[in-house]
Amino acid sequence: MFKGFRQIVSFTMLSRVLGMVRDICYSHFFGATALGDAWIISFRIPNLARRVFGEGAAVSSFIPVYSEELEHNPEAARKLANTITTAVFTILAGAVLAGWAILLGAGIFSELTADGKLIIQLTSIMLPYAAVICTVAIMAGILNVHGHFAAPAAAPVILNAFIISAILISGWAMGMPPRAQAFTAAFCVLIAGAVQTAMQITVLRRLGVRLRPELHLKMKAARKVMLLMAPMILGATVTQINTLSDELIAWFFSGSEAKGSELMLFGRIAEYPLWRGSVMHLYLSQRLYQLPLGVFGISLATAIFPVLSRAAARLETDKMMASLSGGIKMAVFAALPCSLGLVVVAEPLIRLLFENGSEFTAGDTAQSAGVLYGYAIGITGFFLQQILIKAFYAVGDSKLPAKTACWAVGINVVLNLTLIWIAGAAGLALSTAICSYVQVAVMLFVLRKRYGGFDSGFRPFLVKSLIAAGLMFAAGIAVNYFLAGMDKTAAFDAIRIAAAVAVCAGVYAGFSKLASNEGLNMVLKRNLPD
Repeated sequence: MFKGFRQIVSFTMLSRVLGMVRDICYSHFFGATALGDAWIISFRIPNLARRVFGEGAAVSSFIPVYSEELEHNPEAARKLANTITTAVFTILAGAVLAGWAILLGAGIFSELTADGKLIIQLTSIMLPYAAVICTVAIMAGILNVHGHFAAPAAAPVILNAFIISAILISGWAMGMPPRAQAFTAAFCVLIAGAVQTAMQITVLRRLGVRLRPELHLKMKAARKVMLLMAPMILGATVTQINTLSDELIAWFFSGSEAKGSELMLFGRIAEYPLWRGSVMHLYLSQRLYQLPLGVFGISLATAIFPVLSRAAARLETDKMMASLSGGIKMAVFAALPCSLGLVVVAEPLIRLLFENGSEFTAGDTAQSAGVLYGYAIGITGFFLQQILIKAFYAVGDSKLPAKTACWAVGINVVLNLTLIWIAGAAGLALSTAICSYVQVAVMLFVLRKRYGGFDSGFRPFLVKSLIAAGLMFAAGIAVNYFLAGMDKTAAFDAIRIAAAVAVCAGVYAGFSKLASNEGLNMVLKRNLPD
């Protein structure tokens, strides 16, 4: 399992670094403007389909069943792979056509603002990527079951490389205006999808897996995947609706220029609670907390999922819970320093990466840092969400994660509409963090009730990790205090960040070593049970 984990981490790290470069391009060329907000919302829509049908419901329902079929009947596994790939592409292609019709109707019959029309135009271009990337995700799931993790993990690298190239070439080399750069990048998203597809097909053929368009919907395994998929789609959909609703609320409650302009709400005049560009502030902060989440949290969940699925298929409950317990420990041990570390370096990190004095200003840096504080609080919850959801999927229970996600979306909307008046855009992030812990608490309770508690060493491990994280945070705050007099320039911000990271990492690892923290040993020796 750890060979796959290392491959996923390596490519995910590369993808996240390129993703950060891509986001720097967004902030530099688009800025916290109407164009930047429009791009983010438009790009979010095909990504929503990818997360719901591709990386979410389709893959999570497919992998356990495909693993079981491959174990007992390779020919049935081949038919299942062809059936699910064909079905997912056909359904999503139909959804793209329906989406185009809806967007066309909205553009013709609705009185839209210039910003609204821009969102429709960009969404129309990138919408076909939804069908392509979901099919790529199914292929990636097949490769993962066959023990190949590199090509699937490399797919996001291709997308980021194409978007970065499009923005830099159109912006710097060709001198296009920002609007034209956005449209160029949108078309390059489609080209990237074609390249991603070709790469997955090539690797599959090398492994002897040749996908063909065929449907065997009456076969038992296909029906099982469909039954599992329905509640997974519900759960994944509401999870992504949470993210999209955050951005739509931020867009709706942002003033024309800045916080303090007026809006009519329920027949009364009120001040907008959010700044213009709040969608960009949310997006950039999400990208920063998703860096450790993608590199460690999602990578660990992806690597452990086939292990849990195989153990569940063989009815080896003890082995499954041992692997799950180890995965949770690794997640907590990695998440705690990421969470508090982001709080320590939030403002200088955002200023260093995104602030350019024109399109993205010092005010945008301050707003984004506040949002990042809220998301950082939830990082441990986000890590555990990924692993616990996979645990339920491995045992064939897709209903409970869907139920918890539905509860979370209701809580999230209520908290969003409350906290924006108190904490601004940071309230949207804090709401997301709170909801993640609610979901984790429910899933942990159910798992312990069904399969028993985790190993006896979990509580001492947690206490040691919390103490180490607390000492690390105190050390990071001390570094910030001693370096507070430095100028706010890129060079000095880099020094601040490097000093804080070095001190925090040293304190966390040093105390963990002295306290014989099991988490440190697991990370260094890679001895998670599999």
